[in-house]
Amino acid sequence: MSWEDGFAFDLGEEVQMVQETARSFATNEVLPLAEKIDHEHYYPQELIPKMGQLGFMGACVPGEYDGAELSHVAYCLIVEELAAACASTSIIVSAHNSLCISPILYFGTEEQKKTYLPKLATGEHLGCFGLSEPGSGSDAADMTCTVTKDGDDYIVQGTKNWITNGPKADTCVLFAMLDRSKGHKGICAFVHPLDMEGISRGKPEDKLGICGSPTCSLMYDGVRLTKEHLLGEESKGFKVAMTTLNGGRLGVAAQAIGIARAALRDALAYGKERIAFGKPIVEHQSIQNYLADMVSRVDAARYLTLGAAHRKDSGQDYIRHASMAKLYASETARFCANLGVQIHGGYGYVKDYAAERHLRDAKITEIYEGTSEIQRLVIASRLVAESQ
Repeated sequence: MSWEDGFAFDLGEEVQMVQETARSFATNEVLPLAEKIDHEHYYPQELIPKMGQLGFMGACVPGEYDGAELSHVAYCLIVEELAAACASTSIIVSAHNSLCISPILYFGTEEQKKTYLPKLATGEHLGCFGLSEPGSGSDAADMTCTVTKDGDDYIVQGTKNWITNGPKADTCVLFAMLDRSKGHKGICAFVHPLDMEGISRGKPEDKLGICGSPTCSLMYDGVRLTKEHLLGEESKGFKVAMTTLNGGRLGVAAQAIGIARAALRDALAYGKERIAFGKPIVEHQSIQNYLADMVSRVDAARYLTLGAAHRKDSGQDYIRHASMAKLYASETARFCANLGVQIHGGYGYVKDYAAERHLRDAKITEIYEGTSEIQRLVIASRLVAESQ
């Protein structure tokens, strides 16, 4: 068993097969493209249909909608394996599954599920999630994108920001304010195709990391949606958003573990080859201390994440556990990536080695789908509530 497996319990034959398939695909198909994806800000379009065929694009979608019908534990392992090869590819898949497919699956009508899920699950269409705005991120209820009623229709006006998959997406789960006087109780959720009249996309953002994962703004100028686009009940959109983000944190946690694994893997390989003071640097105690801390955190983050995923699969309350996993795993990614650069020394600071990419990719995991500050608020508030 490799240190990268890191399990002291039996995942079951099906989940193990999923992990092996994901690791093989990541190693043979994704990793060879990782440098190109990062350096050229290259969107790996050729990987999408292949991942669709393997079930990665609709991991937890029931078979009746052409999904792979996998557990959330299996899904987290898919994202982790992809991230260990390329963080950009992993978040394309994670945002698609967690942020677009999930709310349709949990809140959509049967007609909406039949309309959107099959093409999303097979990778024929790509999904995105429109919640954040130029002036609202963590305070999601303070949105200025509005929706007004026109008979049975809804007219949307405003801008959404930081839309992962936005430049390439076909389908969007959108949130807009219907009644500002009601605060978060005045928000509506919608699902709609992105080729509708009145929708435009901003230029792709030039980001620090995850450079192959395209991000842009979405502008809505009097876009007319119908009641068939309404996702869930009218004015209950905030519940849709928060429920979606709770599950999405598992995907980001898994991505962070993959980045941390990659940083450790590369540091370990370099440390075996680099000679200093007459011996490989992995034989020096200071480097061994770094490696010990890195692998301990990777394993701990994985146990937190798979534990939270198991709770979700078994129908238990998993919200605090998902936030704990996301918080710890994202800080582990940054910790391991930083030490990975340190172990590489000067070589860790140049683009000829992947160490600096891991550091750039790691940072975003502490920000999107709920910052570390928000995770601590969620964890503490749930803990207090559970102690009553």
